[in-house]
Amino acid sequence: MKPRTALITGANGGVGRSLCHTFRGRGWRVIATDIVESVDFQTSLYLPMDLNRIATDDEYCKNRIESLLDVLRDGLDCLVNNAAYQVVAPIEELSVSDWHKAFNTNVTSAFLLVRELLGPLRSSRGSVVNIASIHAQLTKPNFTAYAASKAALEGLTRALAVEIGDRVRVNAIVPAAVSTPMLAAGFDDSESGLAILGRYHPSNCIGEPVDVAKMAYFLADSDSRFLNGSVIGLDGGIASRLHDPD
Repeated sequence: MKPRTALITGANGGVGRSLCHTFRGRGWRVIATDIVESVDFQTSLYLPMDLNRIATDDEYCKNRIESLLDVLRDGLDCLVNNAAYQVVAPIEELSVSDWHKAFNTNVTSAFLLVRELLGPLRSSRGSVVNIASIHAQLTKPNFTAYAASKAALEGLTRALAVEIGDRVRVNAIVPAAVSTPMLAAGFDDSESGLAILGRYHPSNCIGEPVDVAKMAYFLADSDSRFLNGSVIGLDGGIASRLHDPD
């Protein structure tokens, strides 16, 4: 029996590495992509891919898609749209370039990958797992582009489930704070700030990349066959918490 195949974007980040490890550990063939030329972890196949260029450069997009289709001749069981671009800036300083890059990376590339890989996904009766963010629903100042693009990804999830859900299931995971370099950078690598953030969560901790990876694997697996168009919170309870002024 041939192994199932997963395509994972943003594979070189904290969550991406955990996704690759989790799927490979369960016997899947993992095709990993990211913007860097190479990665230092094990994967079945690594293909460098700039998702901002996928959305803006037709020739580059065509070449990258052809490379993917060439290695997906036996089908695609799961596409995990995990890559993200986060810009933190007040609205007065948020450039149009960064706005577009956030939407290109976080939403448009996901749309294009689903559209162009629909054949392999349908032939495998596969699934799409989009990694959204709590910022789509509950955000804070200076995250305008990131929050708006992740909200659009949730909308894309529901729309695709309605349109292609008879052969391809489409779901999204909505993580809150997860211990990754991206999160640490947002706190200027402040350990005390991260500890305070953990205490804000009713679970009294922030998430780990493996928490997201395990949820993604569940959504990819046939055990979740009736989950379609779902936007699932993975937030340690923080989305249920009312924050009043002290």
